[in-house]
Amino acid sequence: MSRGGRPKKIGEEEKAVLREIVEASPMATLEEITAAFYARTGISAHSATVRKGLRDAGIRRERAPIVQSKPADEGPARYGYQPHHRDQRPEQRYPSCLTDAEWALVSDLFDNESGRGVPPRYSRRALVDACCYVVRTGCAWRMLPAEFPRWQNVYRTFRRWAAAGKFEVMHDRLRAQWREREGRSAEPSAAVLDAQSTRSSPQGGPNGFDAGKKVKGRKRNLIVDTLGLLIAVTISAASVQDRDAAPVPVAQAMDKYPHIETLFVDNGYAGQCAAALRDAHQLNVDVVRHPANRQGGCWRHPDQGELFPVTADSKGFVVLPKRWVVERTHGWNERSRRLIMHHDRRIDVSEAWVWLTGARMLARRLTATA
Repeated sequence: MSRGGRPKKIGEEEKAVLREIVEASPMATLEEITAAFYARTGISAHSATVRKGLRDAGIRRERAPIVQSKPADEGPARYGYQPHHRDQRPEQRYPSCLTDAEWALVSDLFDNESGRGVPPRYSRRALVDACCYVVRTGCAWRMLPAEFPRWQNVYRTFRRWAAAGKFEVMHDRLRAQWREREGRSAEPSAAVLDAQSTRSSPQGGPNGFDAGKKVKGRKRNLIVDTLGLLIAVTISAASVQDRDAAPVPVAQAMDKYPHIETLFVDNGYAGQCAAALRDAHQLNVDVVRHPANRQGGCWRHPDQGELFPVTADSKGFVVLPKRWVVERTHGWNERSRRLIMHHDRRIDVSEAWVWLTGARMLARRLTATA
C-alpha cells in the first residue's frame, strides 16, 4: 500500500531537463541551474531540491582535471615587429601618422568643423597625426617634435574632440566597416565585459588601490564584441569593485546597441551583479568560470564517462570561451605606450585615448587588407 504525501517536484522528465541544463553549462552554479530549471519548466524548486534531483540523476560536482598538451615543434619563437610593421609611406612623418588611405576613411569627421573667425592655422590631419604620435609613443605634450603643430594647439584641439566624442564616432564607424568585411552584422548581438587595473602616474587625478591585483591607479572597464572591438569604455578608480563599476558601461553599450542579447563576464560579476544586469537590460548574462576555480567545480554527467574536457597548452594556460577575446583587447591597447599607465588627471581624457587607439588599429587593418 503506497503512502500518501506531497508529489515529487522533480520526476524523470524533470531529471532529463536537468541533464540538458548541465550538459549546456557544466560550470554553472547550483543557483544558476535552479534559475534555468524554473525558466525551462516553470517549476519553482528550492536549490536543495534541485541538488537532490541532480544527485538522484547521478550528476555530481567534481574538480575538472586540466590536461596539459605537449609542446609542438614550431621552430624558433618569433618576437618583435614583422617587416610589414616597419613599413612607412612617404606621406608619413612618423610610423604612427595616418596614411592617405586611412585619412580618407575619417577625414570628414574632422574637416567638417565650421565656425566664425579666422581660418584654421593648422590642418586637421596634422593635428590628428600629433594625437596619434602621443598615444603611440607615450610622450608628454610639451615634447612633441617640431614637425607637428604647437603642443598647445594640439592639446586644446584634442580636448575639444574628446569632449565631442569624435574619437568614439571614428572608432564606431571603422568597427562597423570591419565587421561587415568579416561577414558580421554592423550591430553586435553579443558582448564581453572585463576590467583591467593599471597604474597611475604622480600626475594626480582620481585613483585608488586594487587589493586583488595590488595595483594603485585606475581601472578600465571595457565592453567589446566577439571580435574584440570596443563597444563601451569607462574608467574608475582601481578601488572600485568590478561588480560596482559594471552597470555604467553596460548601460552605455545597451544605449548604443539595444539588440545585444548575450553578455559574457567572468566570475567577478557573478551573483547579484549578474542578476541585476539581467533584470535591468533583459540580457542573458553568461558567467564564464575558470575550470581551476577552487570555489566551484564541474558537473559530471553519468553517461559521458569523463568530465568536461579542459585542455591547456604546453605552458598550462587555459583558453576560456569568449573570455580570451577581451583579454586580447587589453593586449592590443597596451601596444600604445600612453595606455600602459594613466598619465592624465582627467578620466575623460584617458577614455579618449582608448578610443583613439582602437580606431587607429582598425584604420590600419582596413587599408592593409583592402
